Amino acid sequence: MITTEQQVVLRARGVTKTYGAVRALTGVDLDVAAGEVVALVGDNGAGKSTLVKVISGAVTADEGMISFAGEPVRIHRPHDAQALGITTVFQDLALCENLDVVANLFLGTETRRFSVLGEVAMERSARDLLASLEVKIPDVRTPVALLSGGQRQSVAIARALLGEPRMVILDEPTAALGVEQTAQVLELIGRLRDRGLAVLLISHNLADVRAVSDRVVVLRLGRNVADFATASASQEQIVAAITGAA
Repeated sequence: MITTEQQVVLRARGVTKTYGAVRALTGVDLDVAAGEVVALVGDNGAGKSTLVKVISGAVTADEGMISFAGEPVRIHRPHDAQALGITTVFQDLALCENLDVVANLFLGTETRRFSVLGEVAMERSARDLLASLEVKIPDVRTPVALLSGGQRQSVAIARALLGEPRMVILDEPTAALGVEQTAQVLELIGRLRDRGLAVLLISHNLADVRAVSDRVVVLRLGRNVADFATASASQEQIVAAITGAA
């Protein structure tokens, strides 16, 4: 659990969001600290995606308060979240498969000198960034279409770090990956924590959640129902909270 106010990067209190007659979130609370991986879990319709959209600026909450690094903030659009230092890697990754790794990493933020692309500088930065994350891609000029699922996910996460964020949101990062590729991505998530980033992990895979998270926050029908320290919670306790059996 979070022990000091200084550790908290993101704090949400009483977040509520309705869509017509449907209440997607009702008074949801969430804390994520620096150097911590918090897993957000729940069944379909629990409100996970809506909460992530609120934090990332894709939708605006109807009620509630969000503070970042101890200061109250208003997040009305994705640019607001990015300006604060919140970056999100969505499940679809949004990579251009016909472009190579370097081009994907710097897509939209290309280095230029006198209107000429700085290919050498970008390639060097790409190699340095991937090496710092221990991401193994032999040739950064390889088209993304030829990479494995785990390598693609790693590229998407690395791209999110170019802006030096303080918080990273990962939406189902191991979905549809094999065992070896999943292990690579989980190791990368651990390295994000080691860099002091606040990490919010959305996942349906409880094995992955237990392998890499520090805390597990459970939503059910748009409400908080549990907040576990991963090391002291059994899988049965987490499942019971998700299904409402607890």
